Amino acid sequence: MYHRLLNLFTIKGYGLFVVCVGLIGVASAISGPYLSLYCTGSIGMTAGAYGILMAVNSLCGVLVNSLIARRTDGGFDRKYIILFAAIASASVYVTYLLFHNYFLLLVIIGILAGCGAPAMPQIFAYAREATVASKSADSTFATSTLRSLFSLGFLIGPLFGTIVLAQAGYRGLFLCTSSLFLIIAIVVFLFLKRKPVATGARPVQTNFAASNRHKDLYKPFAAFILLYMAAFTYNLNTPLFIVHTLHAKAHDVGLVISLCAGLEIPIMIGLGAIAKKISNHVLMMYGCLIAGVLYAILGLTPQIWLVFVIQILQATFVAIVMGIGLSYFQDLLPESPGIATTFYSNASSIGMLIGNLAGGAIAQFAGYRNVYWACLVIVALSFVILKSTKLKNRGTVTESSSQSM
Repeated sequence: MYHRLLNLFTIKGYGLFVVCVGLIGVASAISGPYLSLYCTGSIGMTAGAYGILMAVNSLCGVLVNSLIARRTDGGFDRKYIILFAAIASASVYVTYLLFHNYFLLLVIIGILAGCGAPAMPQIFAYAREATVASKSADSTFATSTLRSLFSLGFLIGPLFGTIVLAQAGYRGLFLCTSSLFLIIAIVVFLFLKRKPVATGARPVQTNFAASNRHKDLYKPFAAFILLYMAAFTYNLNTPLFIVHTLHAKAHDVGLVISLCAGLEIPIMIGLGAIAKKISNHVLMMYGCLIAGVLYAILGLTPQIWLVFVIQILQATFVAIVMGIGLSYFQDLLPESPGIATTFYSNASSIGMLIGNLAGGAIAQFAGYRNVYWACLVIVALSFVILKSTKLKNRGTVTESSSQSM
């Protein structure tokens, strides 16, 4: 395993990708666990209004990612997209401090969040191209290991965020987050090599309906939207559930998220290592089953200690869907990493949009606990869709894979 990890750094630029993804993870995790508490407590949003804000951010991200996907695979330099996205993400957290008017936040943060959305997809697409160019056979392992660095950020970030919040309040928390995104922008500007422009490169069609080649992606795309819908509903609801239903402290939110992130890292790396033995498709269906058990327990749990215990289930679910999921789509379209990553990213963003809207509404009108029963229904539907999916000759996803469940 050590030598496999070491060999990843023979991929050109892999070390830089590690730094960027790790910093994005830390930057996201410092403020992420407390954002819903800040918006509902300091700004005065309802849970439903906060859900709408997050949904608008997701929709803007989908639109921007879709607009640039075919241009990056057609020769447009990813470096400047990543650079601009990092600066936009830094501006998001400053905006939370400058404006407290809800409708103003809805517009400004929606625009900035949309412009910041391509950062992660384009880094992973760049990394995939570098992996292919290096003729590495460990593409899934490279991607899952890189994704684990994002989780490492969530191990460090919430703990650091708790300290910053205690010492400097939300102002210090958000300024620290913005500073990290600016560091990412500087690193990319100084050290990321420009992509050579391919002569005669033609834009690749990204419209689902425009190519028969993409029709096999309907079901996986729908299934991933549902999985991310459940995941982001969980993310929105859990901090509020811990504080308002279980009556735990705000710092317990950071501890829960850090514990989950710490467990995700070895699980993601391990899943990447066994990817050649177990179909990605089968792993996705196992992820649905694990999530179902997780949400059932959360729907019944009476105390905070059990939330800590079941983070092993949450970590495994996240590791499968978010660690292996990207490779799943990149294997479906191996010659178009930008489009494949955009399919995956858009599934995430659409799932986040619907999940935040539904999760906020359910939390507001039916209570935080009932959100988890809704999540259970969502992952059950996703399992049914994946079970009925038959993809032939697409990476590791085969008809026989789905039949093994």
